[in-house]
Amino acid sequence: MGSDTVMGTAERRGATVESVAERSSVRRHLEASDRDIPARERAGESTGEFWQRERQLWVEEPARRRRMPDPVRTAAVRAVLITSVTLIQAMVAFLCTMAGSWLAFPMVISSVVSTIVATWGVADVWVTRQVWNQRYGVVSEPSSTARALRRERRARRRHERATLREQARIRRRGGTGQLSHP
Repeated sequence: MGSDTVMGTAERRGATVESVAERSSVRRHLEASDRDIPARERAGESTGEFWQRERQLWVEEPARRRRMPDPVRTAAVRAVLITSVTLIQAMVAFLCTMAGSWLAFPMVISSVVSTIVATWGVADVWVTRQVWNQRYGVVSEPSSTARALRRERRARRRHERATLREQARIRRRGGTGQLSHP
């Protein structure tokens, strides 16, 4: 099977079920059991023309998750680098210990320190992510109970303002309409 008949993962994800079935039936037709007859003559068109028409070079796929915020991504990269250095140090310490080298003791000590720093780096990613979500990431959508309480509060304030306006209007008229004067 040639490289021009292999469909990549991105193409397969973007393709519909019908188009995949259609391609496989054309491919089966092109790969007939009679090997003496060239595939171009069997299909009525050249295989290059078919795949140029059907196959796309770049298939855009939507992102599954949103991109991490910059501070969180920076902390994650830092944690990955620290962790990888720690793993390399641990491997060197192990090999120095096995070889009986004088460098084994300092490498073991530095590996322990690096493990503590790597743990701090991973915790830093978690804390940075939490801080970012608290500051910027939370979309405030009031719940139905909060909405109802706010509605009641607004109605109460509206009623109080209407009462104050009514009293001010009565005072401006000079007290007419009141049963008794204060």
